[in-house]
Amino acid sequence: MVLIVGAGPTGLAVAHRLARHGVPFRIIDRNAGPGTASRAMVMHARSLELYQQLELADDMVALGIPMQGAHLRSQTGEIASIAFGDIGAGLSPYPFVLSLAQDEHERFLVERLAQQGTAIEWNTALTWFEDERDAVRVVLEREGKREEARVAYVCGCDGAHSTVRQLLGLEFPGGTYDETFYVADVQTDKPLSDWLMGTFGERTIGLVFPVRRTGMQRLIGIVPPELRDRTDLEFRDVQPSAESLLGLRVHSVNWFSTYRVHHRVAAHVRRGRVFIAGDAGHIHSPAGGQGMNTGIGDAVNLSWKLAHVLQGRIDPGVLDTYETERIAFARVLVKSTDRLFRVFVGRNLSARLFRTVLVPKVLPVIAGYDRIRRRGFSLVSQTRINYEHSALSEGEAGDVGGGDRLPWVPFDGADNFRPLRSLDWQVHVYGDVRADFAEAARALGIEVQQFPWSAAAEEAGLQRNAFYLVRPDGHVALAAEEQDAAQMSDYARHWQLRF
Repeated sequence: MVLIVGAGPTGLAVAHRLARHGVPFRIIDRNAGPGTASRAMVMHARSLELYQQLELADDMVALGIPMQGAHLRSQTGEIASIAFGDIGAGLSPYPFVLSLAQDEHERFLVERLAQQGTAIEWNTALTWFEDERDAVRVVLEREGKREEARVAYVCGCDGAHSTVRQLLGLEFPGGTYDETFYVADVQTDKPLSDWLMGTFGERTIGLVFPVRRTGMQRLIGIVPPELRDRTDLEFRDVQPSAESLLGLRVHSVNWFSTYRVHHRVAAHVRRGRVFIAGDAGHIHSPAGGQGMNTGIGDAVNLSWKLAHVLQGRIDPGVLDTYETERIAFARVLVKSTDRLFRVFVGRNLSARLFRTVLVPKVLPVIAGYDRIRRRGFSLVSQTRINYEHSALSEGEAGDVGGGDRLPWVPFDGADNFRPLRSLDWQVHVYGDVRADFAEAARALGIEVQQFPWSAAAEEAGLQRNAFYLVRPDGHVALAAEEQDAAQMSDYARHWQLRF
C-alpha cells in the first residue's frame, strides 16, 4: 500500500499510474474537494505524452484550448507577433501548448479515478509518520478523528507548504523575488482568443491567457509599487492599472489573488520510504509554465519505480534514481526560469533592453527559423529531458542514448508511442530483428516492438537495426548499436529485472 498525500495534479498522476500498475494505494487531501480556481493552466507536450500512456490525453486536449501564438505589445501598439500553432510538428503527437485550467484538470482526473472505483479521502490530513525501515507508520486525522496505519511508502505531493517535507526536516533553500503579482480570472469586453497577449510597460508587464471555452480569461500582472504592502488587496484596487496596461475592460471577476514568486529546491526528495514530488520538492517562477508539468514528470518517474519494487520486478536500489534523475532537472529548471523571469520583470538596464530591443526587433526574426523554433519547443515542452547521468542509463545508438526520451516516430496511421501504453519494459528495433535476438528476448520475457526503418526514424536520431530497451516511462534505459542479447541480459541481471 502506498499513501499519496495531496490530490493536486502531481498526486493524482501518481494515483492514476499506480492504479494502472495494479498497486493498491490511498490518496488523501486536507481540502474538502478539488480546487475551484484555475491556478496552473499550461500543459506541455511531455505531460500530454505521459497522459497518453493512460489514454487520457486526447480527452484533456478536448477540454482545453491549444494556443496559437503570442501577441506582444507596448502601451502604444503591437511590437511583435509570434505564431506557435503546431510548433513541435514531427517532434511529438502533441506539438502545441495547451491551456487547461488546473481545476478542470483536477476534476477530470478525480472523475476518472472514481470511474475506476477509487475515492479520494478529502478532509484528511497526515499529521505524523515514522519510517520503521520495513514500512511507514502514519497518523491521519479526519474531522477530529485519529487513525493509525502502516503503509509501504509515502508520497508527499502536498504543495509548497508540504507537511511531509517539514516532517522529514528537509531544507528548502532558495529565495523570493521582490515583486508582488496579482492573478485574476475574469470576463472582459474582448472576445476569447487562443493567443497569449503580453504587454510591456516601462516597469511592469501584463499577460492575458484564455482559460476556459466559456470565455474566461486569465490576467497576470505586477501589483503597483504603491499597493505592494497592502494585505487586503481586491481586484478593484489593481483594476485601473490592469485595464490601462492591457487595453481592456473587466465585466466580472471569478477569482483574484496576489502572490510572491519563490525559487526553491529541496535538499533531497527522498528519505528512506518517504518521497516528495511536485511543489513539495521545488518551486520556481512561472516563466514557461513549467511547474505543474514538472510535478507530473516527478509523479510518473516515481510511480513506476515504486510499482515494480512492490511487485518484486526490480532491485529496490532503483528508488535511489528518483532523486538523482528528478532533483538534477529541478535545479537546472530553477536556474533557467530564474534567468528568464529576471529579464522579463527586472528594472535594470539589461532587462529594459531585453524588453524594448530584443523582444520587438530580434525575437520575431529568430522565431522564424524552423531549427530555432524546434529547439525552443523541445526545451519548453520538456520533451528534451534526459537522464543520461542516471545509474539506469547505458549506451548510445545513433543520436539516442540511455536516459533520453524515446523520440516520437509517426508511421502510416500509427506511431511508436502506442506500445508505451502497456506501462511496461519493452525493446524497440527500427529495421530488422535478428532471430537469435528475438528468441533471447522471449526467453527473458520482454516484448520486442519492431518498426519499419523510415526517413522519420532516421530524422529522429535512431539507428537502423539497433536496439533500445525502453523504460515504463518512455525513456530509453539501454541503447546498443548491435542486437547483443548478452548485453540486454547483463542489464536485466544487474537490476534484477523481471519482465
